[in-house]
Amino acid sequence: MDKIQQLADYIDQSHSMVAITGAGISLAGGGITYSQLSKTVRAGGGFGSNEFLRSYVKAMHNYKPSFSHYALRDLEADGKLIGIITTNEDCMHTMAGSKNVAEIQGGFQVNRCSKCGRHYDGYEIWEQDELPTCESCGGRILPWELYSHISLWEEGVQKAQEWISRADLILVIGTNGYYSSAYWNYRRDDAVIVQINPGHTGFDRVADLNIREACDDVFHKLIERWQGNG
Repeated sequence: MDKIQQLADYIDQSHSMVAITGAGISLAGGGITYSQLSKTVRAGGGFGSNEFLRSYVKAMHNYKPSFSHYALRDLEADGKLIGIITTNEDCMHTMAGSKNVAEIQGGFQVNRCSKCGRHYDGYEIWEQDELPTCESCGGRILPWELYSHISLWEEGVQKAQEWISRADLILVIGTNGYYSSAYWNYRRDDAVIVQINPGHTGFDRVADLNIREACDDVFHKLIERWQGNG
């Protein structure tokens, strides 16, 4: 049996699937990761500055969700996928239409005024020409990564722990598993683990199936297989 068919069978048999995603799923759509851009800007001393925020927001809105983002959205809509656990801060899963997303590192959907502390949830406030300022005090609004000093977002971690404890199938897509210690040990002993990644990672030894291909290629083949079967 080829690996795409094996993956299709695992998904068909699953009643509670979870996806774990990292930079690979965003890069599949030509995107740029927060860490890539932050390294570049920090080298010039601008991390956390308006320059950094403008650069990142511009990059975020210049790119769109990848084919894989939309495939996961469809699996959720079909009732197959109960949640997505991600270290990505680019909001692409939400932009693609996924509802149950645990962004364990926070991101541009979790924002706070740097002056008065007022919270502004949702990435939509960044969809404007000027950087957002607080309606209450005029202070600068910062995303979670900046005002938390790159710590884990507890609400996202709790979702991740709850979802993975229910999952009978875990798809690991384009990630090395950074911060997986926050939720990985909550998984079921009988959960099937499938890794989709062209490179080698720490998940190699625990995966029941390793597919060494880019995620967009895998989901294209998977959907073609389903369509061909009627």
